[in-house]
Amino acid sequence: MSLLVPLYVHPAEDPGAWHQLIQAAGRTYGVILNPANGPGERPDPAFTAAAGALRRAGARILGYIDTDYGLRAQAEVAADLRRHQEWYAVDGCFLDRVTATRHALPRCRRLVRTLRKLGAGTVVLNPGMYPARGYARLADLTVTFEGHWSTYVSVFTRPSWAMRVPPERLCHLVYGVPEVLVPLAVRTARERGAGVSGPVTGELPNPWAELTPALTGTEQ
Repeated sequence: MSLLVPLYVHPAEDPGAWHQLIQAAGRTYGVILNPANGPGERPDPAFTAAAGALRRAGARILGYIDTDYGLRAQAEVAADLRRHQEWYAVDGCFLDRVTATRHALPRCRRLVRTLRKLGAGTVVLNPGMYPARGYARLADLTVTFEGHWSTYVSVFTRPSWAMRVPPERLCHLVYGVPEVLVPLAVRTARERGAGVSGPVTGELPNPWAELTPALTGTEQ
């Protein structure tokens, strides 16, 4: 099992979930740190402490950065990474709302190169769907599905090029998974070529506000 964990709740609001996550840190691909839809305007002591505990437990920490489908300036994205690095000592970044079109690929390539030059050891792209061929080569991990469990089991398709990508470089994030079906969601992701997954039971508007049961031992 390799889980990408977006736990978008403040450590002070649910310290139990963060404690469980720290205990299970060694079983994750990475943990996404998201203090304020990004690093925020100033360091948050609660997230600083959580990041330190995760790091000591062996987790890879990824700073959340919204690219707004390529509309945000590269300098703004780079500034977010620098704040994440300075305040929370992240290992890399999770780029959310990434473009998926072929014509936007060069811009995304330039952005990833810039972030790597700034010290992002791990770059995760989240277009939330299978993007145009070429995106998966830019990042260490690409989220090629983000959506509800009902959609995942009924209308999922993948392009032929994705079948040639190593599973450890693809991730599926699925929410609204019935708790008893979390192990099935993990197995389904593997069968569909994604070696990393993130099944959660939560629903919109913030399905990532609760810790996935898979981390508590539901799936081994």
